[in-house]
Amino acid sequence: MRGLDKETLEMILDTLKKYAHEKLTPDYLIELDQKDEFPAEVLRELYDPNTVGLHLLFIPEEYGGLGGSAYDIYRVSELMASIDLGIATAVLATFLGTDPITVGATPEQKKLWMGKIADQALLVAYGATEPQAGSDLGSLTTKAVPVEANASPAGYKITGRKQWISNGGVAQMYTILANAPGGPSWFVVDRDLAGFEKGKPENKHGIRASNTAALYLDDVFVPADCLVGLKEGDGLAQAQAVFGYTRLMVGAFGLGGGWEALRRAIRYSQGRMQGGALLCHKQGYTHKLIVPNAARLEAGRTYIEWVAERLDSGEEGLQTEGAVAKYVATEAGNKAAEDAIQAHGGYGYVKEYMVEKIKRDVRITCIYEGTNEIMEWTIARDRWQQHLKTKGAHYNDWAARLETLHQQQPENGAGYAALAMRALAASMEQARVDRLTRNQHILFRLGELIAWAETAAVFAERVVDKPTDGIALDIPTRQALSRIYARQAALKVATDGMAWLIGAGQTNMNLGRELNSVAIFAAQMGQLADMDFAAAQLVNAFPAN
Repeated sequence: MRGLDKETLEMILDTLKKYAHEKLTPDYLIELDQKDEFPAEVLRELYDPNTVGLHLLFIPEEYGGLGGSAYDIYRVSELMASIDLGIATAVLATFLGTDPITVGATPEQKKLWMGKIADQALLVAYGATEPQAGSDLGSLTTKAVPVEANASPAGYKITGRKQWISNGGVAQMYTILANAPGGPSWFVVDRDLAGFEKGKPENKHGIRASNTAALYLDDVFVPADCLVGLKEGDGLAQAQAVFGYTRLMVGAFGLGGGWEALRRAIRYSQGRMQGGALLCHKQGYTHKLIVPNAARLEAGRTYIEWVAERLDSGEEGLQTEGAVAKYVATEAGNKAAEDAIQAHGGYGYVKEYMVEKIKRDVRITCIYEGTNEIMEWTIARDRWQQHLKTKGAHYNDWAARLETLHQQQPENGAGYAALAMRALAASMEQARVDRLTRNQHILFRLGELIAWAETAAVFAERVVDKPTDGIALDIPTRQALSRIYARQAALKVATDGMAWLIGAGQTNMNLGRELNSVAIFAAQMGQLADMDFAAAQLVNAFPAN
């Protein structure tokens, strides 16, 4: 995917920043949150080509859009989330809603529907989730019954209920997943069709500026040419095909929300005195509430950029990498926002301070577009198969590459990431020998450890050779963050892995040696010095206003 040139992307980001500075002030966003109000005028302006034209980023050039790449979408998504995650979610919903069209529609359908979305700046909603199925699309109950005419369908009558639909009550166009005789299929449904009702807005914990509503379909008739791709049964494959993109986008939301909370905590620490010194000079503050979160967020960012680069090169089958990106970045964003409240003390707990709102908003990123438990399962299932297929070589080979890199660039943390990889390979092999993945919890915990190890590896591999444009940190600072994160990853894989394997009944008396636990503990040397350096650099990078 070609995507935008750098100048165009920076122009869009700058325009969005200017719009947010003028219109989306903290006071206004807090007011929207308190009123639980969907800002329809804001979305109209964001979609107006004369203002921002944000929806055009998701639409290919041949249909009147800008044809943004996965990298472009990540950058814009991160910025949107740092401004307001509720408004960002409304934009995400349009992107999600167009996905079945992008992946499965015929050329004629794409021209019609994507052109209409581009020209009319339509809000779109993605109608997949159901009350009893959640993210399990295989448990679909909504039905599409053919209406026959001359021995072929003239159309379909769709009946069912959809739950937790972003833009559900405000969209002008919907893509609805339903069971047709040939299997799950996507249909494009206009908002004003007979029998199509929208529920009241959900009274949500966070992202209250977004509209979330149930959809009720009672014999809603759509013509046959509203079947996406004009072929039944491809709906689940079409949904799976875009997870690499959409989960990357949600990961960017976690990244943007988490970093905004962290920036506010860093700036707060520069004006808050305690015990005769500023909080930004106290290790008990910076080394618990600031530095570990910066390391996790930047590990997540680097992995997101790695996946985006591969998607933009045309690589397919990256659903698992998308799951890792979503899992790590949203867990990091949620923890950073939680710690930002703690960093502000009592002020962080009141609604006048944005960190309280950010924490409520960012929490959803661990739930929507597949819960993070589903991400753990997806990651573990796929990588377990790779472990078996390669007879344990997959992560050991990756460790060897990291060890070579460590010889060339010892400041990157690649040697620590290699320790994490080898401990992970040993843990997975012991789980295989003792058949411990019969325990679902062991499989899920392996998914978590895999995500930590892979992001540590990619962070170390790219920190110098692929410096990010996403945040104002120099390479030595990001190298320190990479070392901090890689040490944490190695320690987590070794200690958590051993604890869960022993808890499940593993039989190897030499497991600690095979995990190389002594070397991993020894690798923690220098961690405090790196945290001192990173703390000082973060304070310099984000001075108080």
